[in-house]
Amino acid sequence: MKRLLFLVVLSIILVACGGKSQKSNIDPAVPEGISTPDFLITHFGEFKLFDGVTDKESAEILFEHLDLQRAVSVYLNGLQLSSMTAMRKGILSLGDANEVVAITEDFINADSLFLTPNTTSVYFTAWLELSSNQAMVIETPTNNLGFIDSHFFEYVADVGNLGPDKGKGGKYLLLPPDYTGSIPEGYYVVKTKTYGNWFMGRGFAVDGDPAPAVESIKKNFLIYPLGQKPTAMKFVNISKDPIDTIGSMDARIYDEINAVIQAEPVTSYNPELLGQMAAIGIVHGEPFNPDKRMRKILKEAADIGAATVRGMIAYPRDKKSRIYPDRTSWLNPLMGGYKFINNNIRNLDSRSIFFFYATGISPAMTFKFIGKGSQYAYAYTDNEGNILTGEKTYKITLPANVPAKDNWSLTIYDGQTRSLLKTDQEYSSISSYSKDLKQNSDGSYDIYFSPVAPKGYENNWVQTVKGKSWNTLFRLYGPLEAWYDRSWQIADPVVVK
Repeated sequence: MKRLLFLVVLSIILVACGGKSQKSNIDPAVPEGISTPDFLITHFGEFKLFDGVTDKESAEILFEHLDLQRAVSVYLNGLQLSSMTAMRKGILSLGDANEVVAITEDFINADSLFLTPNTTSVYFTAWLELSSNQAMVIETPTNNLGFIDSHFFEYVADVGNLGPDKGKGGKYLLLPPDYTGSIPEGYYVVKTKTYGNWFMGRGFAVDGDPAPAVESIKKNFLIYPLGQKPTAMKFVNISKDPIDTIGSMDARIYDEINAVIQAEPVTSYNPELLGQMAAIGIVHGEPFNPDKRMRKILKEAADIGAATVRGMIAYPRDKKSRIYPDRTSWLNPLMGGYKFINNNIRNLDSRSIFFFYATGISPAMTFKFIGKGSQYAYAYTDNEGNILTGEKTYKITLPANVPAKDNWSLTIYDGQTRSLLKTDQEYSSISSYSKDLKQNSDGSYDIYFSPVAPKGYENNWVQTVKGKSWNTLFRLYGPLEAWYDRSWQIADPVVVK
């Protein structure tokens, strides 16, 4: 009621003022546009000035709005830091840095909370903690796609099939920011800007069997300080012992962002983003202790930020995000590549979308590698632009000859967590590894998504949950030219009535 009354009064004022600010104390000799009127009407409220100086009461209101705006900006631009805090916490819940490795020996299921994982890869992940001037050795297994990301979730290096070892396995020497020691021969040398770093690798199943990849990883993956003898790693099967690696969406996100800022050198991160964070009290070397007023602002900013990024991912405004220009369902989660930059312009929305939805950043996810690497397309809406819901039955058609040298998959995720949707099925996915897929006479596949399997298509079905939204990610490992030139196109989700 108060808001309605405000809008009515505001409308009357706008009509009375001709929809414009009142001009007062403006010297007609001064060129138009330089001076600011003494009375302004905005959707934030009414503000008073005296001859170019904002009055104290109006300034205090404007500063409240400024704090809110900056807090929303920190939310949207700091999602990656929150996500990394959660990833670090999840891994270290299993053991110590540089010693414990989380591995999906039986593929990952919905019990562990991970942003958009694949159910056909053998994941192995570790938290690397470097100390001052101490280099760390990482020995990698053969035939894997791996990378190292910094504590700020910035790309550091590829390892494995698209790294310098070319999938043959190798020794990597990770140098901390302040390293001044000698660098021995026989290593692939990598320098990072942060002491904390995240390693993620993906091994490949053999005819759907993860065991060979698991054996190779356990036998060959090692982390140890340079100059010291390696000791056996502690592997924890998170297919059976679930962990949580997802960052907060409420006001706790600011504490998670602060954790990264406190842990790393102030010189190692973007000054512009550090300025945004400092404006709301997040400063390296200083306690983050917002007062009651600021906590209220941060809560509101988090609510706005959450609603905004959840809208961004479903309805991105940049048409270049569309995989197919004339269709809106299938979208590119990595607009602007792994740095989110086109023509020296950073796509801020794309960066927020990606780190809200996924983890791990590497050129291998974006560059054109025929028959190598990976490509992705996600869908939040059907062919008519409506949100995908658990009540309806949908069909996605994959035309014949899916352009993937290694494998492909369609995996669905919970709209809230962006992790695997928890259902009665063991895995919320269909892939080229799935057994007894029903193929159409033209070689295509019809994949169904619904609470109950359509008769005759039980093996081509992924279960959804009534009352919940869901989204899907289409992956190609070893993508072929037909994916890049769009001569092969996956169909949009359509409602089956």
